This record gives sequence, structure tokens and C-alpha cells, in this order.
Amino acid sequence: MNIIPFPDRTEWPALLARPVQSTQQIEAIVTPIMEQVRAGGDAALIELTQRFDKVSLTTDTLSVSPAVLDAAEQQLSDELKAAIRQAYQNIRTFHEAQRQPIEKIETMPGVTCWRRSVGIEKVGLYIPGGTAPLFSTVLMLGVPAQLAGCREVVLCTPATHPAVYFAAKLVGITKVFQIGGAQAIAAMTYGTESVPKVYKIFGPGNQYVTAAKMLAAKDGMAIDMPAGPSEVAVYADDTAVPAFVAADLLSQAEHGPDSQVLLVSTSRKLVELVNLTLSTQLGKLSREAVAGKALDNSKAILVDTPADAIDLLNDYAAEHLILSVAGAEQVAEQIVNAGSIFLGNYTPESAGDYASGTNHTLPTNGFARAYSGVSLDSFVKKITVQHITPDGLQVLGPIVEAMAEAESLDAHKRAVSLRLASLTEMNPA
Repeated sequence: MNIIPFPDRTEWPALLARPVQSTQQIEAIVTPIMEQVRAGGDAALIELTQRFDKVSLTTDTLSVSPAVLDAAEQQLSDELKAAIRQAYQNIRTFHEAQRQPIEKIETMPGVTCWRRSVGIEKVGLYIPGGTAPLFSTVLMLGVPAQLAGCREVVLCTPATHPAVYFAAKLVGITKVFQIGGAQAIAAMTYGTESVPKVYKIFGPGNQYVTAAKMLAAKDGMAIDMPAGPSEVAVYADDTAVPAFVAADLLSQAEHGPDSQVLLVSTSRKLVELVNLTLSTQLGKLSREAVAGKALDNSKAILVDTPADAIDLLNDYAAEHLILSVAGAEQVAEQIVNAGSIFLGNYTPESAGDYASGTNHTLPTNGFARAYSGVSLDSFVKKITVQHITPDGLQVLGPIVEAMAEAESLDAHKRAVSLRLASLTEMNPA
């Protein structure tokens, strides 16, 4: 890692800047793909899958058959199935606790307002293929969709690993399509003969998938959040275990060469020990080359005080933030910008990625300053309801009339005045 000792605060923006992606160039590639799927439907999906993934599909094999989904369970070890089931249960338990009961609020006598949650009817989940079958993301997105009561859940993935199909069945998904990349996003955005059009799209992906989601958003499609390469920041002091810190940094670096890895500390000794341990652990990884490239671009920043560290971390707004410091929970209270926080020496980021219960679909690229990670709320709409009694309107009505008149909106005022007049006629003084 590149060690940067005690930089001046004026240098922080440059040090914390993520690599800039050429969005215009990427969109220039993705836009024709989106248009081809919009115009060509299934035939376009088949042609694009052959072109980009070298996979031959037909209209019959675009969709994964129920038999294939059922057979997936038999292809997995009992140990892996037990692990997936337990992760499912933990994720379900955490997200189920996010349900909010309806609470009716009387704002004035006779004026009652409340809010109810309604599941988004049609949602699309995207799971990338690549070199890692992300069946964990099927759980992270499928569980809250299931709990929200979404009527139709569509899963698009080029990954054919049986664990992906097993997880899909576990969360109740029956519509699975063997398509990936920007064309999958286009299919869920516009709909084809086989793939239903959805109302909101979730899921990670490479820069082309991200660009497709952003273009879909311009066309009116709701998406979970803007996304970029995965990232972790670790704040560690002399109470941290260097081997643990190194392992956490590498667990993020192995995602891809563009993954962002940041270490922040007030201890030069700790940073130097972590750097030594990184070299040792890196050589033991099957994805050594990938992680090594990510580390080449990573930074270890030494700061003078804990207050400086907290300010720097809030400026960075990491997707994942590990606090391997004394009094970690108290430090966490001072963090206002992060996707998800991991406390202490025995809370690896990997736990959140898989099975502790929190969601691993989180804002990257600094979007944690304004966005939350995926939750049950991501899959529901909040609909407000109000009911006003005749007595309530007599109290509230004059207030509305006065405000509407001040805004020169006569029809608004009249909608109230007519009702008040009718009440006077019914109940003359």
C-alpha cells in the first residue's frame, strides 16, 4: 500500500478521489444495446448474448426451467445448503424487524393521517456472472422483496451456478432468465416477449450494467442506487490486529482491480505491520493478481488525531467502514457518512457480505453521503391516507381557505368553502 504520512487537510480531496470513469464513452456503447433490445425483444437478447457472452440461447432457453431450479438443490453439498439456509434466516430476521406498523395520527380533532407500506408490484433483480457466482446477492435482494410482498420478482443472471438457482428458489423467485450485461437491464426496463417489464431494478454489475441502469433511470425506471466499484475503509489503532486488518483489506481488493481499499490510522507502527502482513497474505490468494492490482492503487493515510481520522472518513463516505479501534461503538456514533459499519476486531466485513443479517447492497463512490443501503423500505412504497370528519373540516377548513387565498388558488379554496357551506346548511346555528 502507498503510505501517505500526515497529509494537510487541503490534500484530502485529491487523496480520497475515486477513479473517474469515462461515462460518455461507456454510454455510447450501452445506448445502442438498450435500443436494440427495446426494438428487437427476445431476438435481440439472443443475438447480444451470443455476441458478448458466447452463449447460444433460444426463445425456449432464455428462461431457466422449473426443472433446472428444482435440480439445483441436489448439486450442492449439505454444508453449503445449510450455510445458505442459515444466511437466509439471518437476513430475513433482520429485515423483518424493519416492518413498521400502521400508526394513525390525529393532527387536530377530527383530522386523522396515517401511512401504509405497499410492496412494489414488479421488481427486477440483476446478479452478475463474472468469476464469482454471487448467490449471496440473490438472498440480499430476494429476501426483502419476499417480505415486502412484491407480486412479481424477475431475476436476470448469466451465472448458471446451482447455488444461484437454489437461493432463488429459497426466496420464492420462479422467473429466472439466463441473460446478463446491459441487455438484461434493457430487458427489464422495456420488457420483451419473455422478460416482463418491471417497475424498479436492483443489483450490482460492471460499468456497462451501471451505465445501463442510469440510462434506464433517464427513461423513468426506478433503480436501487448509483453504483461503482466496491470499497472498504479501515480505521485501525494500536488495539487492532494487523493480520485481521490485512485480511479485511484483501477481502475487498479481491473483488476486482478497480476496488477501492483505504487504511486510516494514527499509528505508523500499525500501518507498517499491516503492510508487511499484506505481502504475506496476498501470495496465498487464488485471486492474487486481481487483489494485487487493487492494492497498487490503495492508500494508507496516517493522521495526527482520532478527530482527524473521523473527519477524513466522513469525507470519504465508504461503502464499508471497519472500526478496529478502542471504543469502536462510541467512534461509530461520530460517523455520519458510511454504507455499513463493522465494529471491533472480530467483525469482518465478510460477515456482512454473507450472513450476519444486514444487507450488502450498499452505496459506493461517495454516495453514502446521501444514500442508504438496500433495506425492506427499498421494496415498498409509502402511501399516505387521511380522513377528515365534518367537525374536523370545520376546524381545519378556515386554515386551508386562508392559505389557498394567499396563493391565489381559488379552486383550492372553493373545494373547502363549498363543504363548509353545506355543513352550515345542514346544521344552521
